[in-house]
Amino acid sequence: MTAVTTPVLSDSTDSLLRFALRADAVTTGVIGLAGVFTARPMAALTGLTAVQEYAVAAFCLLYGVAVYFLSALPDLRRAGIGVLAANVVCTVAAIAVLETGVLPLTGFGVAALLASAVYTASFALAQYRGLRRLR
Repeated sequence: MTAVTTPVLSDSTDSLLRFALRADAVTTGVIGLAGVFTARPMAALTGLTAVQEYAVAAFCLLYGVAVYFLSALPDLRRAGIGVLAANVVCTVAAIAVLETGVLPLTGFGVAALLASAVYTASFALAQYRGLRRLR
């Protein structure tokens, strides 16, 4: 008789953080992938140039891939803190861009930037809660 043992990949206390990181990674990656294909039409809607839209899409795609790999680490504390910090920075940056008026955004562009601020703040909150559950 033989027995196969598998290592425990995660502790039950890290499940919320792991889920929040993976959900953030997949959602952001899908948004980036969609942005690659729709950059020109989105540029007309948001007020950004097509190059800026492509840059945002590429960043989202690469960020999604990086966070997905980070979510597979056995010890999530450092990765969770880093991704949480990145989400807070993105939230603050989006609000700062709106407040300063540094970009010539249309009404749709303002709404999209506000939605991205809410999106990143929501994931930051979920990741914070996940970090608090870690032992």
